[in-house]
Formats: sequence, C-alpha cells, structure tokens
Amino acid sequence: MAQFYTVTLHHQHHQTVCLSVYLSISLSIYVFVCLSISVLALLIMSGDTGSSGSNLCSVDFEIYGHVQGTCLIPFTEREGLTLGLVGWVKNTNRGTVVGQVQGPRQQVHEMKVWLSKEGSPSSRITRAVFKNERDISKLELSGFSTRF
Repeated sequence: MAQFYTVTLHHQHHQTVCLSVYLSISLSIYVFVCLSISVLALLIMSGDTGSSGSNLCSVDFEIYGHVQGTCLIPFTEREGLTLGLVGWVKNTNRGTVVGQVQGPRQQVHEMKVWLSKEGSPSSRITRAVFKNERDISKLELSGFSTRF
C-alpha cells in the first residue's frame, strides 16, 4: 500500500525544514528513509553541505556596561549551550565580562548578537567588543564554563 509522508523538523532558531516522501515499501525501508531524511535535514539546518573548508570559528569577547552581578555569566553559559557552542566566560577586575565562544559560524554570529543586544534580564550592555575571530578546523574547548 502506497503512503505519502511529510517530515517537518523545527530548528531551535525558528528555521523549519519540511521534507516529503512517497513510500510504497516495507516498514523497515520506511524507517531507514526517515532516518536518512532526518540526517539530511539536520545537515541542511546546520549549514553543513559537505563543502570543503571549516564552518567553525572562534571569537573572544568583552562586554561593557552594568554586566557584573546581573547573572550575565550563567545566562551566557546557557545561551552558548542552547546554540550548541563551547566556550568560557568570566568577570574582570575592570567591571567587564570577557570570554570566548567557538562553534559553527552562524551560531557564533547569533551569540555575538545576543551578547551585544540582549544579555541577562538585569544586565545593561553598553558595548560589546569582539576580537581575534578566526576559523578553526576543530573545537579547541569542550562544554561552556565559568573561569575565575
């Protein structure tokens, strides 16, 4: 019996990939095709199309304003992990927050926007400086941590 299936995958950042499959084969083939479609969709949503060259980058940041004592550090960790990034963050003796993030270029860009404009609910960011942005072939860190 022929069946028409639509697979809709929602990416955490409001991107949606819809793929449709017309099947007239056994259930085991259906499962294989669905898994293949899921992998393809995840590659599409992550921007990895198999092209050569690294899609990973690393950037250092420093955040200015009323940022210490505002829970910016745990919010930064959470946002980084939500975006699938790795990195670290810490307070400085200058009253700023510094850190580094690494991951897929698009997610690093989203993190830069978040650090520049949003931050934690009680932070008041006046300036965000990003330095040493560079391509990396593999992640140099693991997880997202607070440094002291």
